Amino acid sequence: MDANPVVLITGGGRGLGRAFALALAQTGAQVAVTARSESELAETAALIEQAGGRALALPADVTDQHAIARVVAAAESQLGPIDVLINNAGRFQALGPAVQVDPDDWWREVEINLRGPFLCAHAVLPGMMARGRGRILNIASGAGLEGIESISAYGVSKTALIRLTETLAIETQPYGITVLAVGPGTVRTPLSGYAATSPQVRERAPQVQQWFQQVFEEGLDTPMAQAVELVVALALGRADALSGCFLDVDDDLEGLIAQAEAIRREQRLMLRLRTV
Repeated sequence: MDANPVVLITGGGRGLGRAFALALAQTGAQVAVTARSESELAETAALIEQAGGRALALPADVTDQHAIARVVAAAESQLGPIDVLINNAGRFQALGPAVQVDPDDWWREVEINLRGPFLCAHAVLPGMMARGRGRILNIASGAGLEGIESISAYGVSKTALIRLTETLAIETQPYGITVLAVGPGTVRTPLSGYAATSPQVRERAPQVQQWFQQVFEEGLDTPMAQAVELVVALALGRADALSGCFLDVDDDLEGLIAQAEAIRREQRLMLRLRTV
C-alpha cells in the first residue's frame, strides 16, 4: 500500500470517526470524511489541514446509494484511489422493547448500521479488486455477539455487520483485500452520551441508560485513544492475516496475529454456534 494511503471514513464529523481521521492523517494518510452534518465535517477537515494533513469533507447520507457513489467518485478524483474504507457511521436511538419501539425508527437504525456499510463497500470494492489491494474496517460492537434487552435494532444490525464482514472477506480474499469487524468498546462519544443522558432513553429503556451511567461513573469506559490505536493499526495493515475476524479493543492483537493461521482454520473470532 502507498506511503500516503487514501482513507474514506463514514461518520467522520465527530466522535470516533473524527478521532480516526485525525490519527490517520498524522500517519500521512489522505483522509476523506463523510457524514450528514456539513459543518461538523468541515471542522474535521480543518483540524487535519491545520496540522499539515490533507483532508476532504464530503457530506452525504450513507443509506443513499447514489450519494455514496458520488462521495467515492469525488474522493478518488481529488485524492486518488481509496485504499482503506472505515465504515464508522452508526445510530443508537431506537431503544426500548421491540413491542414498543417505533418500527420506522427501528428500521432506520438498521439501515444506517448495515445498509450504509454495505453501500460503501459496494462502491469501493470494484476499484480495490481491480488494483488487487484494499482494506475495509467495519466498526461493529460487542452488542452484536449476544441478545441484549431493549437494543434490538442496534444489536441485530451489528450482528449482521459482523456476518457481512465474514462474507466479504471470503469473497475478496482472492483479490488481496482485507475485511475486518472491529469492536471499539464503550467510548464516550455523542452516540453513547445520548444513551446515558437522553430523557427518551430514560423513559423507554431505563436499564440501558443505567448501564451506561454506571460504566461512565465507575470509569469503566474505553479510552478513546485505545480504540483509535487499534483502528489505526488495522487500517495500516497490522492484522491483514486475520481478515474476516471480529477484533475487540481489549484483545491481545499481537497474540492473535501470532495465532492467525490457527484462528482461521478453527474459525475463531467469527459468528458460530457453540456445539455441545
